[in-house]
Amino acid sequence: MVTLSQFDVLALKRDFPILSQEVKGKPLAFLDSAASSQKPRQVIECLEDYYRRYNANVHRGVYKLSEEATFAYERARGKVARLLNARSPREIVFTRNTTEAINLVAYAWGGANLKPGDRILLTVMEHHSNIVPWQMLAQRSGAALDYLPVDSDGRLALEALDSLLSERTKIVAVTQQSNVLGTINPVAEIVRRAHAVGALVLVDAAQSVPHMPVDVQALDCDFLAFSGHKMCGPTGIGALWGRRELLEAMPPFLGGGSMIKIVELEQSSYADVPARFEAGTPAIGEAIALGAAIDYLNEIGLDRIHEHELALTSYALGRLGDVAGLTIFGPRTIAERGAAVAFTLDGVHPHDIAGLLDGEGIALRAGHHCTQPLHRVLDVMATARASFYLYNTTEDIDRLVVALDKARKLFS
Repeated sequence: MVTLSQFDVLALKRDFPILSQEVKGKPLAFLDSAASSQKPRQVIECLEDYYRRYNANVHRGVYKLSEEATFAYERARGKVARLLNARSPREIVFTRNTTEAINLVAYAWGGANLKPGDRILLTVMEHHSNIVPWQMLAQRSGAALDYLPVDSDGRLALEALDSLLSERTKIVAVTQQSNVLGTINPVAEIVRRAHAVGALVLVDAAQSVPHMPVDVQALDCDFLAFSGHKMCGPTGIGALWGRRELLEAMPPFLGGGSMIKIVELEQSSYADVPARFEAGTPAIGEAIALGAAIDYLNEIGLDRIHEHELALTSYALGRLGDVAGLTIFGPRTIAERGAAVAFTLDGVHPHDIAGLLDGEGIALRAGHHCTQPLHRVLDVMATARASFYLYNTTEDIDRLVVALDKARKLFS
């Protein structure tokens, strides 16, 4: 596999205007892409071009600007479909983000299909966006929640899966990659075992789609959600992929314009998918710019990006392992994890780490990362997290290690 060279990364870094700045007199080292990635000029210019040149609503006008906007918007849907190897662009629903996509399934599919006595299977490592919507569904429907535990190495305890799955399990919701532990989960195996008992599977791919090739047909899952802002795209745009037969059987999530066929005073009939789930004026420019982000990543190659991140993570685990008093969470086997490394430093609160590192021009996350149940299992209130992307280098990691040593000495 061909990886990104140091020269490639430095060249790519110039595509991201924000990365050329200094923070408190130091060059910016951005190590928080798991929260939200930076945007290349190609995406910024695409978004600006829409607002400057053909800003108009979609699917409604017959004039030139509207037709151009509609074409670009639907072309972006096609790019998402090809990215995921979906069977049809009609299986792609644009949403605001992963959170909205999961809520859509929980409300529309869950509300129509779950009843008292049914069970929903989650995992302990899920982001709150893949826990809270299912809790709310359970409260509305009378269904119950089950959780697949995490072992001491930060992997899902798959040996417990068969005992948790039963004919009463109606849906399994699982992250493909943990935003804290970096663990890449064996989704295809989980899907196979879930389908064996008749359960559907929703995949939270917020941390995987930006970083590696993801094929919904190979995974054989039933729903998959991701966000554009984590993959060089704008905020406010994401997507839900669903099997077409499932989407067509689901009632609308929101009511309003664009999602209808005929509206009468007493009742309405609904549009075909995906329009049924895209009520109101969508995030047109953002969807088009997401298409530009997909073009950008495809031109580089998601396989190359993934290999680059594996090399960075391997380097980071080695260098961070030399910092006295530092504890790393998650698998130590590189093939099992993505480009996120969460850690604690003895005697130093993660928020203090983040504050001190900001003074060194290093941006990283501190807190529970919207995974409070996981942090309780880890027996820590918070962690610091460094996360890498295509524009990071080993120099960023070296600066991180130097700053952590400084923090340790300062607080000791």
